Amino acid sequence: MGVLDQFSLQGRAGYVTGGARGIGKSIAFGLAEAGASVAIIDVDEEEAEKTSRQLGDSGYESFLIRADVTKRDQVSDMVAQVARRWGRLDIAVNNAGKCINAPGEEMTEQQWDDVLDLNLKAVFLTCQAAGRVMIEQKGGSIINIASMSARIVNHPQPQVAYNASKAGVIMVTKSLAAEWAPHGVRVNSVSPGYTATELTLRMEDLFPKWVDMTPMKRLAEPDEIKGAAVFLASEASRFVTGHDLVVDGGFTLW
Repeated sequence: MGVLDQFSLQGRAGYVTGGARGIGKSIAFGLAEAGASVAIIDVDEEEAEKTSRQLGDSGYESFLIRADVTKRDQVSDMVAQVARRWGRLDIAVNNAGKCINAPGEEMTEQQWDDVLDLNLKAVFLTCQAAGRVMIEQKGGSIINIASMSARIVNHPQPQVAYNASKAGVIMVTKSLAAEWAPHGVRVNSVSPGYTATELTLRMEDLFPKWVDMTPMKRLAEPDEIKGAAVFLASEASRFVTGHDLVVDGGFTLW
């Protein structure tokens, strides 16, 4: 098999949580462009429908599922829908997340819970549901979207819950990778740096600071994350598991 053929996802099926916009949307298009059928999972049904329709209009196989991935029953149902639709589940991208910027001494218990529920508990729930299907079919690739915030303390914005949750994502990734490797199921993560999405555009006043702290002197575009996901979903990474692939323009070098 030639090297370019190893990156092909032709005939494979998967989903992207938080796939309606931002990094999730770009990853969904990347997987589809490589040949995969992709379900868009999001709580924002209207936006998910737009993204799924855009994929369809571009000639790719897609459908949407509205699901709250912090709820075990909804997670189980969405994974079952994907497997039923295409007869298998080869790729699971667990991307849904949020950030609340609040000083540690002021952060409420509810704010902490909201971030940890979506960023960490939901990642475990989606890994668990997808992993059960993949173990049974003896193969699959799970890709969790972590963050460079798992490795550094962001500055100047305070975001203790986000940082803690993303560090947890990496350890969940490593732990499940070790457990499921004998079953042919690979579990990896991608850690983006500052990326120009709707989430970060709300903090546009911080862009000059972030850019100055990044060796490449710019923020990432969402499309610059999708290649990492395609690599980890494909046969090109078939001996890679438990790895966190950092895509941060060099930010964590300093």
